[in-house]
Amino acid sequence: MTASYRYDVEVLHLLVSPAHAYFGRSRDGAAQVPTADADRVELVAGKGIVGDRFFGKAAHMDAAVTLLSIEALEAMAAELGAEPFDPLLTRRNVVLRGAHLAPLLGEEFALESRGDVVRLRAGRPAHPCAWMDRMLAPGAHAAMRGRGGVRCQPLSNGILSRGPAVLVSPVPLEPGQAGIATLLRPSRLP
Repeated sequence: MTASYRYDVEVLHLLVSPAHAYFGRSRDGAAQVPTADADRVELVAGKGIVGDRFFGKAAHMDAAVTLLSIEALEAMAAELGAEPFDPLLTRRNVVLRGAHLAPLLGEEFALESRGDVVRLRAGRPAHPCAWMDRMLAPGAHAAMRGRGGVRCQPLSNGILSRGPAVLVSPVPLEPGQAGIATLLRPSRLP
């Protein structure tokens, strides 16, 4: 990866859960599954976060790690007139402050934390599910569209830790835009 842009970010939360909590009908309620807000997680290239529900699953190899900007949740709560949302309810693995994620789609980038570097490829948007209306607030499913984060494939082994970090990007980012919904359209072929 040839990176030319560095941004100070903060890793606020690292969610690891061995099972899915949101499946079936939301009226039945979320499954009671163990979920950790870890201080650090181990990523394995091509597989995901050790101990997480998507680790090594063939259907999720290109999207095993989800990243979300806390600014998106803060903007959604303000728009919906709700109290601040618990970021862990979104079930995104890595919650960052100061990260403008949408321009990273299709790009390889890195997160440097506590001397370790983890390389990732942002493959596709992390679209919200209808469960967000039940878990966050009525209207959250629609409000989260275009700012639900990105699904990534880890390209290197490494440790990601909570706390100050640096996002190394091959494209310029605008951290002040982190909470703004982005219209995500598939690229058109010539």
